Amino acid sequence: MARLDTIDLRLLRVFVTVVEARGFTAAQTVLNVSASTISNQIAALETRLGVRLCQRGRAGFKLTEDGETIFTETQTLFAAIDGFDMRASALRARVRGTLAIGLLDNTITDPGAALPALFHQFIAARGDVQLSVEIKPPNELLRDLIEGKLHVAIGSFPKVLLGLTYLPLYEEPHLFYCGRLHPFFALAAEQVTTETLGRQRIVSRGYWGARDTKHIRSQRPAAVMNNMEVAAQLILSGDYLGYLPQHYAKRWVDAGEMKPLLTDELAFNAPFELAYDAAKLALPPVRLFVDLATRVLTRVA
Repeated sequence: MARLDTIDLRLLRVFVTVVEARGFTAAQTVLNVSASTISNQIAALETRLGVRLCQRGRAGFKLTEDGETIFTETQTLFAAIDGFDMRASALRARVRGTLAIGLLDNTITDPGAALPALFHQFIAARGDVQLSVEIKPPNELLRDLIEGKLHVAIGSFPKVLLGLTYLPLYEEPHLFYCGRLHPFFALAAEQVTTETLGRQRIVSRGYWGARDTKHIRSQRPAAVMNNMEVAAQLILSGDYLGYLPQHYAKRWVDAGEMKPLLTDELAFNAPFELAYDAAKLALPPVRLFVDLATRVLTRVA
């Protein structure tokens, strides 16, 4: 086999994602490409390596013995690459590394998300580390963790991907909201039921699948988005109902622009977790951030 090049590394990352997702179908969401594209990429990697990596078909996805070996060696390879990247960054930026962090949007209004305190303590201990912070939907955060673009991510994750470690942190209260311009805003509490709500236009967060609609009798949301601000705008329009974090909606509730509906029946808590690849704990900044996040952000219910 010829020496590895950039194309091989890209294909190896696809292979690792497929293994972690336990198949091509589940890997589509993480990689954001079709199953046929993934199949072609795996076939190209097999040709490049000269071995068959997996069995696929009606019997399901299964690694071959060679595939198991390549998967183990690939994990070791990517851990070494990440370590090299941090050391190279230290030489360029005269710091001891870069810590890539992923967050969900609009956590700043949550009084329970003590992220400023977490950042303060981390910088107090390792001010020589350069921070790189990305704000993305949870499915994209998990994808970037798998691909090695992020070291850690904090969010509420709809899926659990193999190969990542998840540490519970705290819970974020969510309520089901109605805007002032919606006909239900003027109704008394006893006039609103889950049956009547199910016949209204519902806005749902696409990355959470059916989580936003399972509490009400609505089979299909009328609007799907991946940004909390868009959900709030649609609810404020008076044409849609939907879930928002309680802390995020508070400004409009206080201003009389929104109100929660059926708080006893429809309220739920979204569990926030710290997700990371345990192999990255070999990097001191990652280990420190994980330790601090566990202490600073963990909130006992």
